[in-house]
Amino acid sequence: MRTLLDLARDHAGDFLGQLPDRHVGARATRDELVAALKVPLSDDGEEPAGVLDALVRGADRGLIACAGPRYFGFVIGGSLPVALAADWLTSTWDQNAGIYATSPAASVVEDVAREWLLELFDLPRSASVGFVTGGQMANFTALAAARHGVLRRVGWNVEEDGLTGAPPVHLVVSAASHITIHSSMRMLGFGTRSLRKVDADDQGRMRADSLRELLATLDGPVIVCAQAGNVNSGAVDPLRAIAMIAHERNAWLHVDGAFGLWGRATPSKRSLLEGCEWADSWANDAHKWLNVPYDSGIVIVRDSASHRAAMTVSAEYLEQTSGAERDNFDWVPEFSRRARGFAIYAAIRTLGRRGIAAMIDGCCERALQFAELLARDPRVAILNDVVLNQVLVRFGDSDELTRDVISRVQKEGTCWLAGTTWQRKAAMRISVSNWSTTAEDVEKSAAAILRCI
Repeated sequence: MRTLLDLARDHAGDFLGQLPDRHVGARATRDELVAALKVPLSDDGEEPAGVLDALVRGADRGLIACAGPRYFGFVIGGSLPVALAADWLTSTWDQNAGIYATSPAASVVEDVAREWLLELFDLPRSASVGFVTGGQMANFTALAAARHGVLRRVGWNVEEDGLTGAPPVHLVVSAASHITIHSSMRMLGFGTRSLRKVDADDQGRMRADSLRELLATLDGPVIVCAQAGNVNSGAVDPLRAIAMIAHERNAWLHVDGAFGLWGRATPSKRSLLEGCEWADSWANDAHKWLNVPYDSGIVIVRDSASHRAAMTVSAEYLEQTSGAERDNFDWVPEFSRRARGFAIYAAIRTLGRRGIAAMIDGCCERALQFAELLARDPRVAILNDVVLNQVLVRFGDSDELTRDVISRVQKEGTCWLAGTTWQRKAAMRISVSNWSTTAEDVEKSAAAILRCI
């Protein structure tokens, strides 16, 4: 066992050491990867160390350097060294984090991390927190709690009676909401055709006046979904105004803050999210801006009773606890799962308040640097107000040129960026989310982009 772990550590160290200078995109086609990795399934297996070596050799040219400092394609953070180390221990300890009885340590760590997160985000300290796979399941879990909460108010138990015959729930979203809101509604049995969309402004922010007009036409239970951090522009909805309007209507307000919620953790950005604390639920993905490994989503719900009612299950064989212990499965869709809290705990304890604020501020400063460097070229247009870590870029006012530049940058390898469509126009989207990205990384990347024009 130790020999295999040492071998894995050596391979990991080699990969991490190459990250700062590695070609960021993939360097092999699918056919080449299949040729390198596909072998006949043997009858008796193979020697473990040889399998590890073969896996590393075969996968290497298909690995994206998304953990490195010049990956800007999506809102994907790297892994802080301590978070990666804690994640290794999480796999080594191999704890089932479902109930207290199967891992007291995982239960207590998630409870401590819950308190720290509520303090960092300055959200109600009595709120419940669940640790899920990512932003998708954070939205799903929060909206399941919302479904329970709004139907309970009108006397319907959706967990026991289902949706058939239930009072209709009005689902109100921004025209610029993230697709995970739509897919969550689909999985919850509402369907996407029932969504009522509110107009968004030129930065992708929900218009509060349009929300008020729409809600005035609706009767019955209402769930409103706002956004803290538009996936393209980084813009934040006017949360205070939205919260006031939603609560006047007795609606449940959910905030999708997959990355933008971390703006609450730094004094420089907190005003952007003023009023966020008035919401009823929040979704976040810690792999984005806390820079922990994947499988680190966070769901927060003000009404812990609705949260627990939407998620918890019971069975005779389950170990009964005294009530003080935390059974993690009460707050998430899964029962058996890895102990997600260890990496989050390690990251927060290592950075502290100031370290987290500095990491968020640093990414925002690098985004502004990107916009300033690229805007010096007359062929470049910056399409958004750079308020967080997102920059939208267009070249020569041409869809064709913009898409061609994106393709060339991806192949050139200095950095990796993604394309998107913004206001019906092709755009390059730059997302700065990695703890290790420096001003020099941005300079190199901007120069590469300009060369590719």
